[in-house]
Amino acid sequence: MATVSVYNMTGANVGTMELSDAVFGVEVNEHLVKMAVTAHLAASRQGTQKAKTRSEVSGGGKKPWRQKGTGHARQGSTRAPQWTHGGVVFAPTPRDYTFKMNRKEKQAALKSALTSRVNEEKIFVLEDLKLDEIKTKDFVAVLKALNLEKALVVLAEDDEKVILSARNVKNVKTVNASGVNVFDILKYDAFVATKAAVEKIQEVYA
Repeated sequence: MATVSVYNMTGANVGTMELSDAVFGVEVNEHLVKMAVTAHLAASRQGTQKAKTRSEVSGGGKKPWRQKGTGHARQGSTRAPQWTHGGVVFAPTPRDYTFKMNRKEKQAALKSALTSRVNEEKIFVLEDLKLDEIKTKDFVAVLKALNLEKALVVLAEDDEKVILSARNVKNVKTVNASGVNVFDILKYDAFVATKAAVEKIQEVYA
């Protein structure tokens, strides 16, 4: 069972916390992690690209010239792909890029990502994260105390003061424990979570 340090908002070490091996100590499955990241990126795609084929562009109802005797190559329509303003060959059409991952696969990928953060010593547990007011400077001070710049900050529950204070900070994202995903865990250099958030994650996924 891994043990990590617990810090307060000033960056001082105030104790330790044991992490569940069922969530933070599994065997890392790189294949499932890659699948989860690919699924996340695929679901983010709009899929609205569209171009017209020769059957959809306007005009071209008449042969531009007769079949034989002109010296030109035969042509059936001015909307064939080789003509200016002609249709596009194999034109892209709107589509849905999402694909399904089983629930157990998603959970295994998430646990693998969390375990990798523990193995790399990139997980930071905060005793608590409470701000008296919505103030970006106060939030940045907490990150500086931990010597962090690019971090995923995980809260047990949505906290408007913390979320709005972090909104304009570059390379920082805040989520609640139920919204953690593999892509965000791997995207940011550090995984910062309150003690309550870690307990909630362990309760849900253990």
